[in-house]
Amino acid sequence: MTRDELDDFDRTILRILGQDGRISVTELASRINLSKSPTQTRLRRLEKAGFITGYQARLDHLRLGAGHVAFVEVKLSDTREAALKAFNTAVRALAEVEECHMIAGAFDYLLKVRSADIMAYRQILAEKISALPHVASTSTHVAMESVKESGR
Repeated sequence: MTRDELDDFDRTILRILGQDGRISVTELASRINLSKSPTQTRLRRLEKAGFITGYQARLDHLRLGAGHVAFVEVKLSDTREAALKAFNTAVRALAEVEECHMIAGAFDYLLKVRSADIMAYRQILAEKISALPHVASTSTHVAMESVKESGR
């Protein structure tokens, strides 16, 4: 199944699930004006086709002690494929790195890092991020407030 094969029902299902992944099938069916059985069939088809890759809870990071957000620009000393693969593998193992994006621009990667506070972040930067393979330099931007996150 390709993106071009999605119909209005499929697109509406994906939009609703993107906003509320815990919605019941019954409620979802009611909101898209289909019965429960065809809605379940569409959900399974969208999952099997890879349009829905999983479901997750939205967490209150402040209450969990991870309210500090920093964005880290990372420049690598080597950008050959083997170096990129080594960095990618190592950064995936860091729980504090919530997101990692390869960037076309003045630096190579942009990381979103969560920690308890600036002191915890400083330790993560020094002990973990700077120790990742091929890291030449980093530059940190601290978020003062999260205005919009995760499609909210």
